[in-house]
Amino acid sequence: MSAQIISGKEVSAKVREGLKKDVEQMKLQDPNFKPGLVVLQVGDRDDSNLYISMKLKAAAEIGINATHMRLPETATEEEVLHSITEVNENSSFHGLIVQLPLDSIHKMDTEKVTNAVAPEKDVDGLTSINAGKLSRGDLGDCFIPCTPNGCMELIRQTGVSVAGKKAVVIGRSKIVGAPMHDLLLWNNATVTTCHSKTTDLPGEVGRADILVVGIGKAEMVKGEWIKKGAVVIDCGINHVPDETKASGKRVVGDVHYDSAKEQAGFITPVPGGVGPMTVAMLMANTVLSAKRFLGSHQPGKWNITYTKLNLQKPVPSDIVISRSCVPKPIDGLAREVGLLSDEVELYGKTKAKVQLSIIKRLQAQPDGKYVVVTGITPTPLGEGKSTTTIGLVQALGAQMKLNVFACVRQPSQGPTFGIKGGAAGGGYSQVIPMEEFNLHLTGDIHAITASNNLVSAAIDARMFHESTQTDKALYNRLVPLIGGQRKFCPIQINRLRKLGIEKTDPSTLTEEEITRFARLDIEPSSITWHRVLDTNDRFLRKITIGQSPTEKGFTREAQFDITVASEIMAVLALTSSMEDMRQRLAKMVVATSRGGAPVTTEDLGVSGALTVLMKDAIKPNLMQTLEGTPVFVHAGPFANIAHGNSSILADKIALKLVGPEGFVVTEAGFGADIGMEKFFNIKCRYSGLRPHVVVLVATVRALKMHGGGPTVTAGMPLPKEYIEENLELLEKGCSNMRKQIENAQHFGVPVVVAVNAFKADTELELDLVCSMAKAAGAFDAVRCSHWAEGGAGAVALGQAVQRASEAPSKFKFLYDLELPIADKIRIIAQKIYGADDIELLPEAQHKVELYTKQGFSNLPICMAKTHLSLSHEADKKGVPSGFILPIRDIRASVGSGFLFPLVGTMPTIPGLPTRPCFYDIDLDPETEQVNGLF
Repeated sequence: MSAQIISGKEVSAKVREGLKKDVEQMKLQDPNFKPGLVVLQVGDRDDSNLYISMKLKAAAEIGINATHMRLPETATEEEVLHSITEVNENSSFHGLIVQLPLDSIHKMDTEKVTNAVAPEKDVDGLTSINAGKLSRGDLGDCFIPCTPNGCMELIRQTGVSVAGKKAVVIGRSKIVGAPMHDLLLWNNATVTTCHSKTTDLPGEVGRADILVVGIGKAEMVKGEWIKKGAVVIDCGINHVPDETKASGKRVVGDVHYDSAKEQAGFITPVPGGVGPMTVAMLMANTVLSAKRFLGSHQPGKWNITYTKLNLQKPVPSDIVISRSCVPKPIDGLAREVGLLSDEVELYGKTKAKVQLSIIKRLQAQPDGKYVVVTGITPTPLGEGKSTTTIGLVQALGAQMKLNVFACVRQPSQGPTFGIKGGAAGGGYSQVIPMEEFNLHLTGDIHAITASNNLVSAAIDARMFHESTQTDKALYNRLVPLIGGQRKFCPIQINRLRKLGIEKTDPSTLTEEEITRFARLDIEPSSITWHRVLDTNDRFLRKITIGQSPTEKGFTREAQFDITVASEIMAVLALTSSMEDMRQRLAKMVVATSRGGAPVTTEDLGVSGALTVLMKDAIKPNLMQTLEGTPVFVHAGPFANIAHGNSSILADKIALKLVGPEGFVVTEAGFGADIGMEKFFNIKCRYSGLRPHVVVLVATVRALKMHGGGPTVTAGMPLPKEYIEENLELLEKGCSNMRKQIENAQHFGVPVVVAVNAFKADTELELDLVCSMAKAAGAFDAVRCSHWAEGGAGAVALGQAVQRASEAPSKFKFLYDLELPIADKIRIIAQKIYGADDIELLPEAQHKVELYTKQGFSNLPICMAKTHLSLSHEADKKGVPSGFILPIRDIRASVGSGFLFPLVGTMPTIPGLPTRPCFYDIDLDPETEQVNGLF
């Protein structure tokens, strides 16, 4: 009786159908996910092209995104290895096949090339690591070479149990024979491998219940050798002469098929047996790799280790604490929180940038809980919002084992070397390393400085050239002859469209159109764009530029701001994508023309260059806390003339990474009347995100000040009222906390008060603050000791925040954007500050009319006022009332997307004190350790 034919075509069809369903299932899990395969070929061999086309076709049928990466025969080994590395690091590809042989004119080490493939992407199963795992029986943790894997599947289809059977493998190649031996062995067969030196091959074959042949010799195994009823798997592909065929030859296996089928119980034909299974199992390995990837990269599924604090008393200085903790390697932290290797750009061992491509990868995933940390009206010393932010995330993460991200602003170097010192938190609640955090970080602020000052240079250069040239000369230089013809660049086409000139040929413009196109006609007194520097330098507050003879008498008064006051910083913080940033940078208004039209960076022709300068700064920076929880440090806009919040991009990425049960904690600058109000009305308006909880930081010290305590001055000892118990003063000052709780409630979000405890605070004082906060409508109020105890000192706060995040949140904005400018300002003044009304001074009234005419009246409002009082007067503490808020001027940050009314006068570049912090800062030349930073 003839053997049953094991059809590889039929079995492979079943396998492919199952794989297709697996791919569909993965897409249900993540609609944006698709298994990816790369076939890397060197040269252009016809047989390789045929095999590759079969693989690509099979991949397409199953739903695998297959890419054929073809390198020329001139490719060197180094180029091949570089291409392999690129695929290894690309998370969209889950399988990589190096098509053999490598058809190069250069010498290639095939072993070295195949072993360069990442083991987790080695779907051919050819690397030494996968071969080693197979040989020791780790079948669930490796990729099995496709031909042996296909053979096993064919054996399974017979229904014959492998366990306990005598199996013979003829051939010991690394691709078929050796792995086939291991595979049968670990499926509990008793296995003999035969080869060219085997003395009694017919005898060995005759004892085999299962025979797998891959020797590469046409019809070498005869039917009479085979045991009756054996399973015969023929892996051979050989060509023998056959005059009956058009090609003059036919394909045969390593087994003499006609005689063998009379002895065997089951047999594979050639062709149509093992061949189709090899491709099918290659696809199976690719799908398996994709499944493993998807399983190990589920958003919100973190495998994070925390760093244990070694608490000391008394609490050492911030820098001593920072250096006592060894940060985790940042690439390791990135993996722990679900970032892929190709989504992370390392800047040394402790900081990294995160690619925006992650947003697309995670776009279908639900967000986590969103928490904003703000404060009561502070003293000049600050009340510990940053420290509370870090302490809270250390509590939620290291103590409560929840996924959590902190998102904080990058500090300016001005205060670092000036009066304030570092801004990485404090005590045992810090971002580390604090030197990296407080100094250059990854260069974002420097990129903003360069971008901002490029705009300044463009403004003055354009005014200079317009004042010294005729319309025609100006036009000819703006659109120069190149190769005998003039051509508009894309940014000039944009300007033409803005002017309503629908022409693309420079020679067709009329004289009137040439004048309109070439002349911006900037009114010098209307320039609102200032040069910037990230240094506290009071002598740059007012300067005269253009005094060199080469500027031909074109001088004007100008000023510098500190870099974080640049509109480009606010753009960075509010942007949602690279394209959005490009559009925002283009819309920035720098001046007004003499005809009253706004002049933008796009008009200057510089917006594209700005985007290039900012292309890396847009990527959030990844760091960590003392306890090993992740932190995004990104953007640092001023909290008075800008909105004082870290970036939307960092928040959005973090919310996806933590998963629906995780938390993202961000901080809003200054008190709730400033940073929190802008967080809600500006940042949340542009991001579309809705916060779950407000954490309001209060201190006994600040509340006593609001109760009528004496002035607090940075660098001076605290008066006795602040270091002795005084419940009467404290209770009176709680009015400010009550008002700030009310301010948060205007937006419909639950408020948790965090009472940041200091050493001099008494139990009665802390209890009083907590009870009065609850009486004022706070969801909860808890005392915190995270400065001295790290996350453990903020566990009660973490638990309160977790409970509050589950409470109903009826978020709403304070005002409608369509309201007139003055009405929006009035609503903020009356509802948030407690003013009776506003007064628009003449310049402010003029700006209201100008911006309404220019079409900017529907932008949100970003109030620029003192942070030391709810009113416009810094010395008015508590809850001032009965005052009229004077609006001195209004300016437009059109690219950022807000108008900022100026309430009083405030410097936009700080000065240095008599004894700046830089006196204490130095570098140890041997260890390169920074000393005296804080």
